[in-house]
Amino acid sequence: MRGPAGLISMGHSVLTDMSDEKSNTPASRSADRVGPIIISRHGRPALDRKKGPRLSWQEYKDWWARYEAGSLAEGQSAPDALKQIVRDSETVLASSRPRALETAQFAAPWAEIESSELFWEANLPPPTWERIRFLPKTWNVIARAAWLRGHKLDGEGIRDAEARAERAADYLVDRAQKGKVYLAAHGWFNRMLRPRLKARGWACVYDGGDAYWSYRVYEYRPGTQKSETDD
Repeated sequence: MRGPAGLISMGHSVLTDMSDEKSNTPASRSADRVGPIIISRHGRPALDRKKGPRLSWQEYKDWWARYEAGSLAEGQSAPDALKQIVRDSETVLASSRPRALETAQFAAPWAEIESSELFWEANLPPPTWERIRFLPKTWNVIARAAWLRGHKLDGEGIRDAEARAERAADYLVDRAQKGKVYLAAHGWFNRMLRPRLKARGWACVYDGGDAYWSYRVYEYRPGTQKSETDD
């Protein structure tokens, strides 16, 4: 379904179904047509995790919901290096969260963007600690540590997120069979994709880190697969 500003909204189930299909990759396909895959983090969000006031766990849960629904801070543009490297992408994808969609629009304003919840950020559920208040940035760290240990409140747990990352990696690889792919998504979920792409033979040949607007470049290097536990 086509959305505003050149977006194509694709539901999680649609992309999941497509990733399960066998890719059309005949043996005669030239190796230089495969990939690369470029994955960036979104730009700086309007809601600042470093600012106060200090929040209870319930207030942080509400803050996180507003963060997920929020846009980028005003006055930003995509770095020239990112715009340059994604300029000839065959496929432009984004998480359907506004901050990721807007990032893709800034980086590839010419593109028809496919968006999906398949690429959403991993859940950040705070522990239900009473009479304790922290800044959002501190809750982020605590909630991630709790999530990694199985805590999920009413959101997606780590096992479900790992399964989603597997489907997302399959979908990226499938789309890369036709050329360069660019995905605008989220910090932690992007990290989850890295070992899964590696396990499928995709090596990270450029690592720009985890800052806002940063990106990584993956190239298909057959025969270099490693276990997911290696990274």
